[in-house]
Amino acid sequence: MQFTEVTYKVITKGVASTQEKHILHGINGMVNPGEVLALMGPSGCGKTTLLSLLGGRVTDANQGGSITYNDQLYSKFLKSRIGFVTQDDILFPHLTVKETITYAALLRLPKTLTKQEKEKQAADIICELDLERCQDTMIGNSFVRGVSGGERKRVSIGNEIIINPSLLFLDEPTSGLDSTTALRIIELLQDIAETEKTVITTIHQPSSRLFHKFDKLILLGKGSLLYFGKASEAMTYFSSIGCSPLISMNPAEFLLDLANGNLNDVSVPYELEDKVHLGNSGRETRNGKPSPAIVHEYLVEACATNVSKEMNKKLTVRSSVDQEFKSSAQSVKRDWGTSWTKQYSILFRRGLKERKHDYFSWLRIIQIVATAIILGLLWWRSNVHSPKDLQNQAGLVFFIAVFWAFFPVFTAIFTFPQERAMLKKERAADMYRLSAYFIARTTSDLPLDLLFPILFILIVYFMTGLRLTPQAFFLTMLIVFLCIVAAQGLGLAIGAAVMDLSKATTLASVTVMAFMLAGGFFVKNVPFFISWLSYLSFNYHTYRLLLKVQYEHISPVIDGIELDSGWKEVSALLAMALGYRILAYISLRRTI
Repeated sequence: MQFTEVTYKVITKGVASTQEKHILHGINGMVNPGEVLALMGPSGCGKTTLLSLLGGRVTDANQGGSITYNDQLYSKFLKSRIGFVTQDDILFPHLTVKETITYAALLRLPKTLTKQEKEKQAADIICELDLERCQDTMIGNSFVRGVSGGERKRVSIGNEIIINPSLLFLDEPTSGLDSTTALRIIELLQDIAETEKTVITTIHQPSSRLFHKFDKLILLGKGSLLYFGKASEAMTYFSSIGCSPLISMNPAEFLLDLANGNLNDVSVPYELEDKVHLGNSGRETRNGKPSPAIVHEYLVEACATNVSKEMNKKLTVRSSVDQEFKSSAQSVKRDWGTSWTKQYSILFRRGLKERKHDYFSWLRIIQIVATAIILGLLWWRSNVHSPKDLQNQAGLVFFIAVFWAFFPVFTAIFTFPQERAMLKKERAADMYRLSAYFIARTTSDLPLDLLFPILFILIVYFMTGLRLTPQAFFLTMLIVFLCIVAAQGLGLAIGAAVMDLSKATTLASVTVMAFMLAGGFFVKNVPFFISWLSYLSFNYHTYRLLLKVQYEHISPVIDGIELDSGWKEVSALLAMALGYRILAYISLRRTI
């Protein structure tokens, strides 16, 4: 892998002006199979940005320079040969270690392998990463107890190396880990590189033991290249330009001090001593030593003079081309790991396993059961025998319509915003088609979402004395199901369009309130200029259908609403269920 004069800038558009901030300034480097390249530097120096550019995770007009993989430019068809481990371990908390790696194997390994062969490779990865002891333990998060930080990081690495990538990128894999666990992670990366793989990782402040494990090193400071070469030769290079530690210290600590422009306990190069002796105050000196800005300029110039010339000679030598890697780049058709139907099946099963823990929480069960019992007690045996008895029970029917419209909307809103990071990570790795994910995600919720309404209706229906015929009971259940599916569609559309939970919740609150007010119970005669709102309200259509099922045998006009066949209401709810989901899919494709 070679990269020359890599630059990146961020454009901030204000009201009066547009500002450009340069993140990277002409970074050069090269790494070969079998090597581990470490990107080092202080916080904010551009390590993660450079890693994202090299790994193809950032592709826009604000980047410059050339990045080639065996003389081939990056293309989306190379995704299957590149592994990328993010700094944050983005994993499903309720899946076990074995399930997480197995699902990754089923989705990412070539379709030429059978399901048994893919599961066998997943088991081999678990053994290779020394995860057998915790393979049946949940991943966990801050709310769910699970595996340790080191084990979670190894699972993230396992998800990427399952495809045997030619290139493996890792963003601060040792962050938050103790020194022993961090050493095991770096030793694992060495083992991966020894199988003729190329490993590139960012590292913040490694211990001296970790530092000596790296083959090559790039030191960044304020987005500029300060050193590129063998990690073992870094100290020799800086000594050659007059920067040597005056006390024994960790090489990584010494390098980070230099990158920050800090020359405490470091010898001052004679070129910079001249500036101090000249007495130039302010920008030039600080406490009798060169200022960080001057030190940074000196190191950048020294790198351009000494390191870059040597490196440019190496960059002119063409590397041997991996024909398999090159053929991947020239592929005209994206090669998915499995068919669309199998992607859907795998994602559907994964969704059910992940979310069943949240759905069957005691808090949710108590919420549904308590609401049903309160309704049953308030409308206890409120049997309707004549039109005069309808006024009391119509409120119950409307509340059922409102509750099972309100509840699913605010559950579905969280669907895509909560999984946005996971979706972006897996889509960046081409694990599955977006359409397969969308349909699997929306349909895997339905079996779980339809269990609570059954429990709710069973309690309310017989406690309140609604129409006691099998036909009326099952039609009531179907109407509630239809309302839930339509309301879910609205929640999915809002969540996918906004992708911000606070904004989505506010928008949903206003929308649901408007639909409830236009639902036909509070206002009988809606003004003509806003009457269209009633037809967009699933509360309105659900309420009319429930009235028809419960009371059509008593009167053709209930609570001022003239009942008809009900097909218009059913068609409207079905159109909402489909239309909102299409809108959600379009919004999701635009966002991701």
